[in-house]
Amino acid sequence: MANTEASLKEAMTSIEGTLGVALVDYTSGMALGTLGGGKDFNLDVAAAGNTDVVRAKLRTMEHLGIKDEIEDILITLGVQYHLIRLLKSRDTNGLFLYLVLDSARANLAMARHQLKRIEAELEV
Repeated sequence: MANTEASLKEAMTSIEGTLGVALVDYTSGMALGTLGGGKDFNLDVAAAGNTDVVRAKLRTMEHLGIKDEIEDILITLGVQYHLIRLLKSRDTNGLFLYLVLDSARANLAMARHQLKRIEAELEV
């Protein structure tokens, strides 16, 4: 099992093309930990904004009567991929991992696979 800091470091170093990563509480919009980003990309602001994306999708699923769980949400921009992975272990309800990738360097399938592995090892 890995703590938040170790998991964020693992994502930054093992997932090709990672520009930033955060662990976010979508009930409050607060980032519990961030790594990467920079002056041109504020991960705290992005984390707060993406809580609205998660809440909207959950609300839509509820209105549609969809009885399933979100595995991940992908947002593709011109030069970046934004991957939101909702955590499913018993102690992580209301949390998601947020990964920002350089689309020119990232392998999206591998990033999703590695983020799933990091999630499985994360202990909050």
